[in-house]
Amino acid sequence: MEEVDKILIHALKQVGTEVSEDIDSVKQFTSELIVEAVVRCIRVIEPGLGSSLPTSLPPGMSARFRVGMSLAQACQDIGYKGEIGYQTFLYSNEPEIRSLLMFLVERLPRASAEASDQPTGKSAVLQRHIAAAIKTQLAVPWLPPNCRLPLHCEMQSVGSLHSFHTQHLSLPHCSKGKKQLKEVRDYQRDILPPVTSQLSHQASVVASILEQHTAELSAAQEWEHEWNSQGLLSRLTPQEYRSKKLTRLRKRIEEQLRSAAQTSPESAFGVPTSTSDLSELLQTFRGSAPSDHILTKGTHFTHTQKFTFTQETAAAPSAIPIGRQSEGDVQLQQQEELASLQQQIQQLCTNIDQIAADMKHMTVTNAQVLDELKQQELGNSENTEKLQVKKKTIDLLPDADNNLLKLQAVVEASAKRVVNLASQWEKHRAPLIEEHRRLKEICSSQDLESSRKLSEIKSLHEKIHMSTEEAKKKEEIYKQLVTELENLPHDASRSAYTQRILEIVGNIKKQKEEITKVLSDTKEVQKEINNLTGKLDRTFAVTDELVFKDAKKDESVRKSYKYLAALHENCNQLIQTIEDTGTILREIRDLEEQIETENSNKTVANLERILDDYKAIRQENSALAAKIREG
Repeated sequence: MEEVDKILIHALKQVGTEVSEDIDSVKQFTSELIVEAVVRCIRVIEPGLGSSLPTSLPPGMSARFRVGMSLAQACQDIGYKGEIGYQTFLYSNEPEIRSLLMFLVERLPRASAEASDQPTGKSAVLQRHIAAAIKTQLAVPWLPPNCRLPLHCEMQSVGSLHSFHTQHLSLPHCSKGKKQLKEVRDYQRDILPPVTSQLSHQASVVASILEQHTAELSAAQEWEHEWNSQGLLSRLTPQEYRSKKLTRLRKRIEEQLRSAAQTSPESAFGVPTSTSDLSELLQTFRGSAPSDHILTKGTHFTHTQKFTFTQETAAAPSAIPIGRQSEGDVQLQQQEELASLQQQIQQLCTNIDQIAADMKHMTVTNAQVLDELKQQELGNSENTEKLQVKKKTIDLLPDADNNLLKLQAVVEASAKRVVNLASQWEKHRAPLIEEHRRLKEICSSQDLESSRKLSEIKSLHEKIHMSTEEAKKKEEIYKQLVTELENLPHDASRSAYTQRILEIVGNIKKQKEEITKVLSDTKEVQKEINNLTGKLDRTFAVTDELVFKDAKKDESVRKSYKYLAALHENCNQLIQTIEDTGTILREIRDLEEQIETENSNKTVANLERILDDYKAIRQENSALAAKIREG
């Protein structure tokens, strides 16, 4: 039981039960510790059921009884079939508590079981404590500074908060299977500053690293998704697919640059055009230069408007008199000029809009005229062909009979030639059809094979992905186990544990051999007793028959027969007495074992505790009655 208790205590520590180092057996568990252990296990097994259960016993006896009943009901709800009640927790019994804890530990989820199998070295325990502290801090809701309690002030202090500001980082990337240039390696080794020196603010280091890592991870996931959805269907290698995609992207950029470099006719009249973002960006870059240095091609209307506007702007300064004027007059004159200029601008805008609408209308009309012209040209070509046919027919009318004979001869020759060609085509058509069918079957089989191989490749990719993740997990577990092995004390050798296990196995084998030997001896003794009993019965039957025959003739033999019957009866009584004695001895041993069990169950101590609890309940009842009377 010592090994079982150690396993139980270790599992209870893993679920959060505070078991002191001095306790190494279930026998040493107190009622408070039993309640805490059971509630922790129930919270892990059924969080909704265990969230309402307290981890400690209240001071009042009636409240303790209610807690014990609720715990017993919760254990029955999760599937415990043994006898359980409030006495199981308040007046602990070692076998019942051990069976209950074994049931709860077996019902723990797999994650908790795996956690219980983890090493308990200092580094692993420290990492678990750190993770638990972070989880508790994340579980605390955020509150405004004015509503924070002292606990929240420690966890949500203003000094530890920073704005999420990111900056671009230059990180050295080492790709497997690709050789980097020597200059790149030298730059990364000698010139490239560390990450903490590349940023202007030290507080943005974590945010920048998280942003960089998230961008790389999302790019890798997007590439994997694109390759699995489109790349595999293209039946190209990853390098060919990337190069093809890059070529396609370059062509699109070139097309955007060409379309942005060409000025549309509508843009000359101020009509907005639907250009892409790249063309708009190029237009802004091109518009940053002075307008005098841009050679644009304009129409007669634009030159006329420009000349008129230049004359008006040139004549406007001449209207200002040379003499000094008051500031109010100057402002009034400027406002008048501004109003006149605005009217001119509005007039120009309306003119431009009107001209743009006229241009659109003319463009539509021109397109309609071009369509009608094309249709008329097609009609003219058809009429020309019909005219030529009719002209040839009219030329043949003067010599109609000869022409009909010639036409019939030509038709018959054409029919014979068509029949000959049909026979020849049938000769060539049969093997071609067979070849076409064969190739079609080969193509369909190849398509099926390729689709099957494609599905196999996808399944292999998934298996590779799962195997990679599993290998990473096993690698982490291996590293953790290696570190734990290095941190373990080296004085405890493995041979000692192995020797101890072998000794335990040897003792178990010896006990099994002894039990088998005792069972075989018992069977032999029972068999011998059965043989002797049968022999005695047979001997008595034969003797009784012989003596009974002679007893009819001789008086002395009659007395011997009576003594024989009395001897047989006394022997039966003696055997029955021996059997009763053995039964009584077995009952005595059973009673002694029960007495030892009851002594181990601390029955006397539990009775004393029950009496104390009864007295406490009576005191609580009397106090409540006194309060009721006073009220």
